[in-house]
Amino acid sequence: MDMDMIDETEYLVSSSAKVFGKKPTFVPIDDAHPFDLESYIAAYSGRTAVDRLTHIISVCPTIAPQAYVLALARIQEGRDPGLYQSLITAYETVSRSVQDGSLTPVTELPMIDIRWIETTNTKNNAEKSKLEVELKTYTTNLIRESIRMAHRDLGHFFRSIGDYSSSLKHYSKSREFCSSSQHVVDMCMSVLELLLEQRNYSHVPTYVFKADGALDSSAARSNVPPNAAQAAQLPPDAQLVAKQKAAAEREKVQTKLDVATGLSYLGQGTYDKAAQAFLKAGPVKNLDEWANKIVGPGDVAIYGTLCALATYSRSAIKTAVLENDNFGVYIEQEPYVRELIEAYMSNKFKVVLETLEKFSTRHYTDIYLSNHVNSLVADIQNRALILYFQPFATIKLERMSQAFGWTVERLEQQIVHLIQKGDIQARVDRQNKILKAKTVDQRAELFARAVKSGTDMQATNRKLLLRMRLQQADLIVKQPKTGTQNVAMADLLMGGGDAR
Repeated sequence: MDMDMIDETEYLVSSSAKVFGKKPTFVPIDDAHPFDLESYIAAYSGRTAVDRLTHIISVCPTIAPQAYVLALARIQEGRDPGLYQSLITAYETVSRSVQDGSLTPVTELPMIDIRWIETTNTKNNAEKSKLEVELKTYTTNLIRESIRMAHRDLGHFFRSIGDYSSSLKHYSKSREFCSSSQHVVDMCMSVLELLLEQRNYSHVPTYVFKADGALDSSAARSNVPPNAAQAAQLPPDAQLVAKQKAAAEREKVQTKLDVATGLSYLGQGTYDKAAQAFLKAGPVKNLDEWANKIVGPGDVAIYGTLCALATYSRSAIKTAVLENDNFGVYIEQEPYVRELIEAYMSNKFKVVLETLEKFSTRHYTDIYLSNHVNSLVADIQNRALILYFQPFATIKLERMSQAFGWTVERLEQQIVHLIQKGDIQARVDRQNKILKAKTVDQRAELFARAVKSGTDMQATNRKLLLRMRLQQADLIVKQPKTGTQNVAMADLLMGGGDAR
């Protein structure tokens, strides 16, 4: 078996995402920070909806009771009673953190039906026994395809009840019984969904790589007909339709793989690679069921845009974001994202920062983006400061502070930090509150370049002369030796004293 098994303890811990910067304990929801919970969560279904609502409870106490009720209803639509305990724990934790006691006690909120828990557990046990008996029967009869499907069904089942280690074990076990590249792709996609649900970002690239290999193998086989007779029997239209269908299926899977790769890089804080992956994603329609189960088109637009603004140059943003037709459709799902990009490209950095602050609640409530909001915003601010100062030799900090909507003191701290990092070549006149770019003596720089060129040329010539003398010596050695020739060779080598 060539699948990489993940250690169970490592998998249960699973979160390889680092907390970048210190995020606020709670985020506000008011006129300055709008957030509509019902319209937001309506775009998601299944476990991701419950996970997002549970996360919202932990960061937004003002709407925690509303999120609790919505999460409870979603839990009862599934078959994992364990989610209820996670929901209660999250609500009780945020209740203890809120000092004024404004949250509704759990005892006064709707409670889950105990009968539903018992009924669900009974159904789960019966379904588990049935699937295990089927697997045992197929294994006894050595029916490979049936064994593969039995492992796949058990993987789906354990995933639905929250037993992730068992689910991963059966998904990986089904690899041994895959008889086609499509089966391998299906298995990899199931594992990727499982890993992304658990935010286990470090193992995502492994299965993306395996799925890519299976796709390449499937494409190579689809271009080769079984035999010449069958190929001749197919009409040209049918061949064209078959190739187009295969290409469409490949593009659909590739889009999901790009999104999974982007989420993996985002979770690990590699924002430039995350931006590249998100911006490479295919049309929105290719997300299919992932749009509800894993990540929505609007989420892809937010992730890709913030990562691009934090790491890309202005020309790269224009090419990869604004002129990207596929990504433009994602951006239309979140209109403020386009406003953010246009403001950045127009040097309206105060508008950029205000937009980021306005929609910060939307960003902090996202389960994939929450831990990285501070880091991304800081990177965007730093790049904006660098871009703003580039055309100037000197500029007053007061003027700069007005362009960013900051106080002079805060701006000065940011500038000093960038100077210390070497991102801005300048110095701050604190007495007059002026930022001055470091002047370069053009004459001295030109002289230094000329001296360096002369030194490099001299070294190159010495190496060339030495090589020529060695070649001449080699020719003398290959000829019959006489006393005169030995003396000549010695003179030749000794005469090269200046070719060091």
